[in-house]
Amino acid sequence: MMLVFLLEEKSMAELLEMLLPKILPPEVGFITIPHRGKSDLQKSIPNKLKGWNDPSAKFVIVHDQDSCNCMELKRHLRGLCQGLKEDVLIRIVCRELESWYFGDLVAVSEAYGKNVHKLAAKNKYRNPDTIGNPKDELRKLLPEHQQVSGARKIGEFMDVERNTSLSFRCFVNGIRKLLNN
Repeated sequence: MMLVFLLEEKSMAELLEMLLPKILPPEVGFITIPHRGKSDLQKSIPNKLKGWNDPSAKFVIVHDQDSCNCMELKRHLRGLCQGLKEDVLIRIVCRELESWYFGDLVAVSEAYGKNVHKLAAKNKYRNPDTIGNPKDELRKLLPEHQQVSGARKIGEFMDVERNTSLSFRCFVNGIRKLLNN
């Protein structure tokens, strides 16, 4: 089986390159295809679904919520897939990728050698999917963080079972369910 991940950007691809081997059984292959933002990803979806040569491939679309209504965004993405593939998994990252980092502050601490994991006890960080602007929040804590290299660093230490982000857990559970179909 092959899973094809259609992604907004390179940082998500770097994170998934580190995480997917922790989620997928060794016999399942994957490819990550980063795009240049939301509009590039959305324009690409119908073309990728129509033109993919392997009919047994299963697709996973990962899109940041940002300030969109989650349900409307998912409906829009599902509409882009309509009539092309039946079993496309669509996962929305609530709010943005950095929310997933706040869901595993132990991994962030290990990646950067700083004790930011203690912040998980603070009310503001208990539900990482509700942090208003997690990218800016992460920049305040770790000014040295770079999007692409940081995704790789943090992904190395991320524990898929420890992460408290609900959208991350939905992503992992969705992949596991897709594998069993």
